[in-house]
Amino acid sequence: MILPGAIVRVKNSADTYYRFEGLVQRVSDGKVAVLFEGGNWDKLVTFRLSELEPVEPTAGRKKTK
Repeated sequence: MILPGAIVRVKNSADTYYRFEGLVQRVSDGKVAVLFEGGNWDKLVTFRLSELEPVEPTAGRKKTK
């Protein structure tokens, strides 16, 4: 499920932002506004829900032996 605050990745290989990861800002009528931040730029881009996939957060996980 993709909700505001979730981290998502663009899975549409035909899109300029393919494989970019960003933060969901809004979800409305099957469209999702995603904020991309990179160094000295920020960009808010709208995608169809089907073009995105959720990203599992991995920071802070301990490796088990």
